[in-house]
Amino acid sequence: MPRLSEVIAALDALWPPERAESWDAVGTVCGDPDAEVTRVLFAVDPVQDIADEAIALGADLIVTHHPLYLRGTTTVAAGHFKGRVVHTLIKHDIALHVAHTNADTADPGVSDALAGALGLRVTGPSSPRTTSAGSASSTTPRPSPSSPPAPRSGCPPPRRASASPATPA
Repeated sequence: MPRLSEVIAALDALWPPERAESWDAVGTVCGDPDAEVTRVLFAVDPVQDIADEAIALGADLIVTHHPLYLRGTTTVAAGHFKGRVVHTLIKHDIALHVAHTNADTADPGVSDALAGALGLRVTGPSSPRTTSAGSASSTTPRPSPSSPPAPRSGCPPPRRASASPATPA
């Protein structure tokens, strides 16, 4: 089985940490680099429900898009919700790794995955530009009329994926 350090190296090759915005907090939050990884849970946010799901699935690593701590912290006390997540993960030997803006800027990256899930394709980078009136506008092409319409009410339920290295995807 691969070690956490090997899995992190593979994730960093996909989503180089140096591509993260300067204000971002990407990388490993907790975990023993020598621990074996047999199952990984991918999620958007590192919240208690995800930590509990990782326990139920027998995951050794959670990879989230959003950071648990975006700014410095003075406590990981279990009485606070973020501290409770850290305590839960450490107690159950589950590592947490974050790929946020470094995954956003990767090619392919988060935008490609989201576009693919919607049946769209990314045609170029999105970069703000100033119009003559001084307001920002996007240079991203709008979906064609043949694109599927956006849902009218709410979002679809979240999708989660997990896999074991021994199990073909």
